[in-house]
Amino acid sequence: MPNTDDYIGVVISDVARLLRTEFDRRVRRLGITRAQWLVLTRLHRHPGASLSELAEMMEVEKATAGRMIDRLVANGWVARRTQRDDRRVKRVYLTPEAERVHKRIWRVAEATVEDALTGLSAQESRQLMTLLQRIKKTLVSAVDAVPPGRTVVAGRRAASRGARGLNGKAAP
Repeated sequence: MPNTDDYIGVVISDVARLLRTEFDRRVRRLGITRAQWLVLTRLHRHPGASLSELAEMMEVEKATAGRMIDRLVANGWVARRTQRDDRRVKRVYLTPEAERVHKRIWRVAEATVEDALTGLSAQESRQLMTLLQRIKKTLVSAVDAVPPGRTVVAGRRAASRGARGLNGKAAP
C-alpha cells in the first residue's frame, strides 16, 4: 500500500482540515462556533438563500439547517423574509450586526491563511492559488456534468492525467 502522506488528495484534505482547526481556534475568541461561521459565510456569499439552498450548501439536512437559522435569528444575526411570489418559501439574510461579525471573521480568515502561507514566496502563493482554482474548476465541471442520482465510476479518467499519477508525481 502506498504512503498516504504522499497522496495529493490526503495532503489537500489535511491542509483544509488544519486551516479549519486553526481558524476555529481563532474565532472561538469572538464567541462564534464553526456552524455559525459557516452559515454566516454562506449567506454573505448567497444573500437570500432559502433554507433548502442553505442546507444543500452546508451539506446538512434541512431540519439541521433550520435549527442553525433559529439560533442565528435568536442572536439577531439573520432574518427570515417571505418570498413575494411564493409565501411558502422563506429567504434568509444577514442582519447589519452579522455583516459586522462577518467582517471580523474575514479578517481572522485572512490572517490564518497568511500565517499558513508564511513559508511561501509571493510567486509561490500566486502559483498555488492558480493551480487550486484550476483543480476547483475541473471538479465543478465534473460535478455539474453528472445528473442527480448518478455516480461516476472511479478510474475512468486515469489516462487523462497524462504522465502524472494520483499523487501528483510523474508516473514510472
